[in-house]
Amino acid sequence: MNAYRRIADEIAARIASGDLAPGARVPSTRQIMAEYGVAMATATRVITALRERGLVQTRRGHGTVVATGAVAGGPDRERVVRTAVAIADAEGLTGLSIRRLAGELGIPTMSVYRHIADKEELVLLMMDEVMGGTPPPALSPATDGWRACLEALARLQWQLYRRHAWLAQAISFSRPLPAPNAMAHTEWAMAALDAGGFEPAVQLSAAATLANYVRGTAVNLEEEQQAVQETGMTDQDWFETQHERVAAALAGGRLPMMTRALVGEGVEFSLDILLEFGLQRLLDGLAVLRPVRGNGPPGNDPGGP
Repeated sequence: MNAYRRIADEIAARIASGDLAPGARVPSTRQIMAEYGVAMATATRVITALRERGLVQTRRGHGTVVATGAVAGGPDRERVVRTAVAIADAEGLTGLSIRRLAGELGIPTMSVYRHIADKEELVLLMMDEVMGGTPPPALSPATDGWRACLEALARLQWQLYRRHAWLAQAISFSRPLPAPNAMAHTEWAMAALDAGGFEPAVQLSAAATLANYVRGTAVNLEEEQQAVQETGMTDQDWFETQHERVAAALAGGRLPMMTRALVGEGVEFSLDILLEFGLQRLLDGLAVLRPVRGNGPPGNDPGGP
């Protein structure tokens, strides 16, 4: 956490506890510099952060003081986060703003900043909230096998994305946010791989690849959800309206393989089917990286303990 946020949180906690009552002077920038050993720029950012949260105000002749009503009622952080999750579940991340959240909570916009520093922190807390409500599967790598464990984890995460379609857009593998409950999923996957005999150098990459595969498939879910809201049709309903267009695209024999699959064989296709097919191929590939046991080839073990 940035130094200025940590200091601002400590002062905010003093305000919330009543140690600093409305109208009381808060530590000046010079006092913050002396007490916390930080530069003037950092101390100034502390006061700015408290002002943005609606916790302090400048009063002529008194300096910076605790704002009137800064500790009067209002929602706690848990309610703020859960309300944000509910908004994102219904409207996606694009529908979530601090102003929208404040309106749903029935509080001034600046009051939201008593609980969060910015929208990035809010999304981090939202991720941790929903991931915390979905802990890793109740399987044991030692008895159930590494492959069964990873299958169960991938399917559990897929259902989590189905309940919270915005989550796939929030998670980044290039700039991951440190959400402890999300990290617990990775830790559990690595433990399953470790119990399966995979080398330490492989474990993190394999766990991240699995999670990214599920997430990469799930990014389509929010678009699917928005399409349902806009058209009132599920994907299956929509596909049923496309028969004539599909037939026109397949006419003339230009696409014989697709014609055989879609018309002759009647192959079913959905995100769930795509997820499961890719999951099995991914695990097949991981099995090849498992060190040889006994006399068989590396991928010969189906994934037992």
